[in-house]
Amino acid sequence: MTDTIKIAPSILAADFARLGEEVKAIDEAGCDWIHIDVMDGHFVPNLTFGPPVISCIRPWTKKFFDVHLMIDPAQPFLEDYAKAGADQIVVHAEADKHLDRSIQVIKGLGKKAGVSLNPHTPVNVLDHVLDQLDMVLIMSVNPGFGGQSFLPAALDKVRAVKAMIGDRNIDIQVDGGVNASTAKAVVDAGATCLVAGSAVFKGDDYVASIQAIRDAYNA
Repeated sequence: MTDTIKIAPSILAADFARLGEEVKAIDEAGCDWIHIDVMDGHFVPNLTFGPPVISCIRPWTKKFFDVHLMIDPAQPFLEDYAKAGADQIVVHAEADKHLDRSIQVIKGLGKKAGVSLNPHTPVNVLDHVLDQLDMVLIMSVNPGFGGQSFLPAALDKVRAVKAMIGDRNIDIQVDGGVNASTAKAVVDAGATCLVAGSAVFKGDDYVASIQAIRDAYNA
């Protein structure tokens, strides 16, 4: 199973002054997806970037753009992110009063759809939308900042979501504190996609950083 695990470096930890070059660098270093954390300073206590920046970095790679919307509301802006180059759009269950509708809008835009759950959010919020999803994102930190420590309780949530999914073709992504020390436990619990920010961008050798994570969950 571990040969199908996707590594998605979060550009939240990249050098914003060289964002296009950073995206190209992690592409060439062997990442699978590009994870783009969008924060609005309202749903989460931080502010990052929006569709114009995504449009600017889109030409730097052909890799899959996994756009994680930590914004409230998200629905009015879904089309903007789709047009900017998102391949998958992830909305938060906690930020969307009409989750089913948002998923339908994302699908209608021809994009893959995901739902993210904060650490305190029970998995049963997925009960009536799971069949429409391409991915469930489990937050293993409280969203809003990079570089936080992994919350071990996320592993139980990953296991619970894996059991819910059964044989459906739905990715389970984990975001927050994922590195060479935590990757194996996360994959063993059932994750199929790992978001890694600081663990990839903290050094100068992105190839080695990505490979260290792969080696860890394959150990």
